[in-house]
Amino acid sequence: MPKFSRRSFIGAGLAVSGLGLTAACGRSGASGPSGALVKPTDSIVDAVEKERPASGKERAFTLRAAETELDLGGRTVRTWSYGDALPGRELRLTAGDTIKATLENRLPDPTSVHWHGLAMRNDMDGVPSVTQAPVKPGEDFTYRFIVDTPGTHWFHPHVGTQIDRGLYAPIIVEDPDEPLAYDEEWVVMLDDWLDGVDGATPDDVLDEVRGGMDHGGHGMGHGDEGPMRMGAMLMGASSDLLGGDAGDVYYPVHLVDGRPGADPRTFSAKPGARVRIRLVNAGGDTAYRVALGGHRMTVTHTDGYPVEHREVDAVLLGMGERYDVLVTLEDGVFPLVALAEGKDMTGMAVVRTGSGEAPKEDVRPDELDGEVVHATELAADPQVRLERRSPEAEHEIELTGSMAAYDWALNGRRFDREDPTRGAFKVEQGQRVRLVFKNSTKMWHPMHLHGHTFQVGKDGPRKDTLIVLPGRSVEVEFDADNPGRWLVHCHNIYHGEVGMMGLVAYTA
Repeated sequence: MPKFSRRSFIGAGLAVSGLGLTAACGRSGASGPSGALVKPTDSIVDAVEKERPASGKERAFTLRAAETELDLGGRTVRTWSYGDALPGRELRLTAGDTIKATLENRLPDPTSVHWHGLAMRNDMDGVPSVTQAPVKPGEDFTYRFIVDTPGTHWFHPHVGTQIDRGLYAPIIVEDPDEPLAYDEEWVVMLDDWLDGVDGATPDDVLDEVRGGMDHGGHGMGHGDEGPMRMGAMLMGASSDLLGGDAGDVYYPVHLVDGRPGADPRTFSAKPGARVRIRLVNAGGDTAYRVALGGHRMTVTHTDGYPVEHREVDAVLLGMGERYDVLVTLEDGVFPLVALAEGKDMTGMAVVRTGSGEAPKEDVRPDELDGEVVHATELAADPQVRLERRSPEAEHEIELTGSMAAYDWALNGRRFDREDPTRGAFKVEQGQRVRLVFKNSTKMWHPMHLHGHTFQVGKDGPRKDTLIVLPGRSVEVEFDADNPGRWLVHCHNIYHGEVGMMGLVAYTA
């Protein structure tokens, strides 16, 4: 049985980027290199898959997507979920294993599964009109691929607004050479919730926000009144950490691991225990500032990749982002709080190591106002930093649009599902690629790249999802070592659904 390590997987990624193909010299504009585009079913996709380091073990799972009723702290909602649970059941593997996950679609609509953060083969990416046909109601589809990316990841649909229901769950890929030592491990998913509350659905919200706010007012200062609801829309949500406008959509409930603060989840451990907390933001339109009352936390990973350890009071997660933190627990009862950034609402869980009364659901620990880290302030652990190299391809991706017209797009072009390769950002196998995210809007956007991880700046963290603040530009680089057609998009579900998506596409 071969022995794997984080470094061996990175080396393997560099190896498969070759496969006898030569990267073109010179930089590419939006049109990119000439030539036909690689299709998800092309032989090179299979060839790269066969070169991934594999343990020889296969892990089989069944994901039943169906309508269900869930209890959210005494409030029963009709929604969709995996296996009648929220979040869905955790999938856990070891790097090098092959996952065999059968999606059973028992929903009234077509669906799919996207494996967020994993560098899987392109035909398993779960994006209708790009990598696969959606799975029809009553039908099954089996996703099978080698999982070679250790870390904290998750999965969700990539059809319409389905991610803003209950269709999500964590997938944890253990590092066979794990360097961290800890006594307990908790996976904590954060979510903003509206589905089934007062009859609302995400599709209804999308229909409403598509109309925009041409009469003005969104994002303006709100004085002492705080954010105000106008139908499904939120007016005046503002955050300095997010550069101004904090969000579009009103959510009546914020969940920590599937429970509201009024009926919180309790995590128990012994005093002095060293706990690894894997945080995942599964929300649709909300960034979360997360703190554990009475404690500081040490950030060890973001989006599954190790960083130079940084002790902070709180972390800020955009939609789709993940952070791993280590905490040594004191004796007592403490609130684990997820503040809906700029929206003046919270979700909460309880951490109990001893006797005492549980905190109130509206508790705001001092740590929320302490040292809060942005991902761009972190540095990649030296073992996962990309080797210094000049890019052979560079693309500027301008984030465009406004709340007034709700015309979110990339480079002024809305994603065309009928012709998804139109305007694709073209790359070639083996290239070092630089993407420049230029945010020309007045709102922050969590930008996500499928099938790859990029490095932020020269020595910044390795990530697949990154907050780009309004009026700012951020440069990221990645190695083109996973051929196919890959979405790059805003992980605000409503921004992406109206058109803030594009393709990074490999040429044959």
